[in-house]
Amino acid sequence: MSCPLLNIIAGLRHHCINVTFIVSLFFCLVCECGETITFIHLSVVLMLCLIFLSVSLTHIYCLNAEAGLKTGRRPGKSRRSPLPTFYNGDQQPELLAAHTSLQGRRELLEQACLGHMRKRRVLSPEDLKHLIVDDKHSLIYCYVPKVACTNWKRVLMVLTSDGRYTDPLAIPANEAHVAGNLRTLSEFSVAEINQRLRSYLKFIFVREPFERLVSAYRNKFTRRYNTAFHKRYGTKIIRRHRLNPKPEALEKGDDVTFPEFVQYLVDPRTQREEPFNEHWERVHSLCHPCLIHYNVVGKYETLEADAQAVLTLAGVEGTLQFPTSGKTTTTDGHMAARYFKHISPLYQKKLFNLYRMDFLLFNYSTPEYLRTR
Repeated sequence: MSCPLLNIIAGLRHHCINVTFIVSLFFCLVCECGETITFIHLSVVLMLCLIFLSVSLTHIYCLNAEAGLKTGRRPGKSRRSPLPTFYNGDQQPELLAAHTSLQGRRELLEQACLGHMRKRRVLSPEDLKHLIVDDKHSLIYCYVPKVACTNWKRVLMVLTSDGRYTDPLAIPANEAHVAGNLRTLSEFSVAEINQRLRSYLKFIFVREPFERLVSAYRNKFTRRYNTAFHKRYGTKIIRRHRLNPKPEALEKGDDVTFPEFVQYLVDPRTQREEPFNEHWERVHSLCHPCLIHYNVVGKYETLEADAQAVLTLAGVEGTLQFPTSGKTTTTDGHMAARYFKHISPLYQKKLFNLYRMDFLLFNYSTPEYLRTR
C-alpha cells in the first residue's frame, strides 16, 4: 500500500472522530430544545457530515502533494525509464537505424562471452567502481579511459547537477575526474545495486584496443605536464627495462619509449605487484561485460551517432549535445602502426595475447600491421 493512501486512512480515522462529535452535539441540542428527531434533522446531519468529509479529504490530498514536492516526487507522474523504450521498440525514427547496429553488437558480445568466458563469479564492490550512476535518468555508464570518458563524465555531471551545470564543455577536464562529483555503483547497498542493474539502461563505449593503448602511452608518457605518471610509472619502467639508464632518467622518468612500455605491460611481475592502471587496463577487466548485461555498446569509431542514441534514449536529446572532439591529432590505426613498427614480433604476440579478450568481445579484427611470427 502506498504512503499517500496510508496517510489518507490515518487522516480519515482522525476526522471520523470529529464527525461523531458533531453528530452527538447536534442531537443533544435538538433534544434540549424538546424537539422530536425527524427525517429533516437526519438529512441536515448527513449533509453536514458529507461537507466535512469532502473538505477533510481535500486537505489531506493537498498535504500529500506538498510532501511529494518536498521529497522531489511529482504526484501521479514519474520520469520514464529509457529501458522500456530500448526493448519495446517504442522508438523515435532517429533511433531505429541505430538500434539495429547496437543490437548486433550486443548479440556478438553475448556470443563471445559464451564462447570464451568459462567461469562466472560474483561481482564485488571493487568491480563496480567504474560504473557511474544517474538516478535521475535511470542510466549506468561504465567509463573507459581514452574512450571519450572525459566528455561522458561532463555530460553526466550536467544530467545529475539539477541545473548547476548546463554546458558540458564549460566543465574543466580535471574537474570531470574529481572523485565525488559523480556517484558510482559501488557506493550503494547490495539491494540498491541489484535494483539498478535490473532496471537502468547500462551503456559502455569501447575502442580498438591497440589504438587505445597507443593513445594512453602518448598522453601519459610523452606529455611533459604528466609528471605524476612519470614519477609513479616512468621511473619504475626505466629502472626495470632500460640498460644502463642515466641518473636523470631514473629520477624523472619522463622519457619512457614505447618498446619499454610494452615490455613493462607483458612482464609477469607487473600484474603480480599491482593491477594495471585504468588507462591501459583491459576493458573487460574494468567493466565486466560478461557479468553485466550492457544494453548499449558504443564505439569510439562511431562516437557521435552512438552518443546521440544514448542521449535520445535518456530523453535529453533536445536539451543536451554530446561534445565534439577538439583534438587536432587523434590516435588511429595508421599512427598505431608506426608505433608497433619498432616492437619485435615476439613482443607483439605477447601484447596481443594480453589484450586478446578485448579484440574478441568487441569484434575488433587483428590489426594488419601486427607481426606475430
